[in-house]
Amino acid sequence: MKLVTFRTADGVERVGVLNDDETKVIDLAAVDAQPYFESMLELIEADDMALGRAREILSASNADTGLDLASVTLCTPIPIPPQIRDFLCFEEHLINGYNMLRKKKAEAEPDPAEALARFEREGVFAIPEIWYDQPVYYKPSRFGVIGTGQDVNWPPFSELLDYEMEFGAWVGTKGKDVSLEQARDMIFGYSIFNDISARDTQAQEMSAGLGPGKGKDFETGNIIGPCIVTADSFDPYNADMIVRINGEERSRGNSRDMHWKFEDCIAHTAQAETIYPGEFFCSGTVPWGCGLEHDLYLSDGDVVELEVTGIGVLKNCVVKQK
Repeated sequence: MKLVTFRTADGVERVGVLNDDETKVIDLAAVDAQPYFESMLELIEADDMALGRAREILSASNADTGLDLASVTLCTPIPIPPQIRDFLCFEEHLINGYNMLRKKKAEAEPDPAEALARFEREGVFAIPEIWYDQPVYYKPSRFGVIGTGQDVNWPPFSELLDYEMEFGAWVGTKGKDVSLEQARDMIFGYSIFNDISARDTQAQEMSAGLGPGKGKDFETGNIIGPCIVTADSFDPYNADMIVRINGEERSRGNSRDMHWKFEDCIAHTAQAETIYPGEFFCSGTVPWGCGLEHDLYLSDGDVVELEVTGIGVLKNCVVKQK
């Protein structure tokens, strides 16, 4: 089942479920005015009660039920999530990214070939051992979230803007000090995530050793959508993850390559800390799923499409302010 937050022509945001062929959206509150259908967060917090009623409404629908999907605007599922945590779950992405950074550092040396060989021997830009010991993450700004179809406003402090092909798991139930099995059962559903990154700014500020800040945090920089596919309808560890820039495929990976699974990330985070419904746990970038790995960055007007089979397509245009 695919749940969406959508806006009608009157500007009001509603919560709906897509019909089987995804041509119509059924306004859940219009069918049954339950408090848990007033927002996506309230639906998630109600968990099985709300999901069960949504399934009943979908099962009772017919080809004429609902609004044409083309007549509404899809919004990000939760405009201000309670929390976002972005992990680094794909080893090959780290290898690719560090290889590129090592190459760029060597190119600035008098003898690039000698410098590259030396950097490789010295372990410059090697994956830190802690990455293999535990899931690692940072917290993106939960206030800069947009959905599919909305423009990404290029931050004026950056010259190197990048996309990141990710997806994430929505937490459905509260938990603390949970097992891997309990963590898996806490997952409500999944959405695509595009972690827009100002690479030049990120590189400068991370030299301080504290992690990303303005390189990640700016309005319209976190894109989540186009829907939430419920956990019972999606295999998170066998999904193709495809990037298209201006209609041309740039990369293709698969979620089966995740070293750390979502349940690993949730169980690790929940040590001595309560995790709440509506939190969004992101996978990090799939191998070859960002411009850094290709040394090929975004330009003004580029249209970025991220597709995860079984979820859908997240599509946005990057716009420099005049």
